[in-house]
Amino acid sequence: MSNSSRFVMWVVFAFSLWCLTACKVYSQPNNQQVPGFFIFGDSLVDNGNNNGILSLARANYMPYGIDFPQGATGRFTNGRTFVDILAQLLGFPNYIPPYARTGGRALFQGANYASGASGIRDETGNNLGDHMSMNQQVDHFATTVQQLRRYFRGDNINALAAYLSKCIFYCGLGSNDYLNNYFMTDYYPTSSQYTPKAYAASLIQDYSKQLAGLYKLGARKVVVAGVGQIGCIPYQLARYNGNSSNRCNEEINSAIVLFNTGLKRLVDQFNKRGQLPGAKFVYLDSFESSKDLVQNAKTYGFEVADKGCCGVGRNNGQITCLPLQTPCDNRQKYVFWDAFHPTEAANILFAKKAYSSKSKSYAYPINIQQLVML
Repeated sequence: MSNSSRFVMWVVFAFSLWCLTACKVYSQPNNQQVPGFFIFGDSLVDNGNNNGILSLARANYMPYGIDFPQGATGRFTNGRTFVDILAQLLGFPNYIPPYARTGGRALFQGANYASGASGIRDETGNNLGDHMSMNQQVDHFATTVQQLRRYFRGDNINALAAYLSKCIFYCGLGSNDYLNNYFMTDYYPTSSQYTPKAYAASLIQDYSKQLAGLYKLGARKVVVAGVGQIGCIPYQLARYNGNSSNRCNEEINSAIVLFNTGLKRLVDQFNKRGQLPGAKFVYLDSFESSKDLVQNAKTYGFEVADKGCCGVGRNNGQITCLPLQTPCDNRQKYVFWDAFHPTEAANILFAKKAYSSKSKSYAYPINIQQLVML
């Protein structure tokens, strides 16, 4: 056999080997709409990253997870979180695992970096102990990209970029920057350093850098959630105006609106042609969706929208759900699971709206289902 023939055979063999490797990397169930799902956020979507750290922001004890098949996993609700349900809507056969307990090829399905008590600012949530801020979560994703790169050699780096460009990235932060920072005046000085408008602008500036950091690492289809109507959660109802259990703290809500307005504007800026080439950002208006659910609770089949299903004190919101506490029986009828977090039933409605709502009041400029198809 001539040297040229041997060379041709070697090239064919090498190409075949590359194809086999690529097939393994990209293999995904037929019903799965995207190859991977990467999640960044706080306790609304944390699924166990805080379990092994020194923090009061943990939920790996009953009755948390009372309606979840695996029990108390670290999810801050009775069952599935918003992103658990979104993963199912996206066709994933399994829930996206917490970053703290996943690695290797499993990372191709995605990872959840969210951490209870975390925020956009690094110091946010320090009053509750350890946590992973958004900056740390982005760093963890950078480590993930390095791990994934091992499966791509030489020119296959372009294949890694192609893979990441098809994945969905979800980012939901900001709540703790208000609850466990700006409006916690005994612990944090930010309210004396910033007006609400200046604080929102500072948060958006920091968040913009973090989201751009994800873009540099390969994120192209990015969903960012605004902050919900946290002036109306049981924790606030219990603390604000004890004579009226259903009156919201509008000071907090007004501050949140400033942040959300800036975040939506940032999405428009990122989506401008040439700003972040190849990227598409979607804004979820969590404020409007949570406001709608609370105001029209009965229309959606809920009976209780101002109390936690599990908690202590006024509105079951003065102290959040305690270990081994007996929660309400009719959890499907409650909007809130504890002082801060929605029930699985509420999460189902939020996720379905984000995924397929035709209204730009909830998903802007397109919904997640449309984002997938781009």
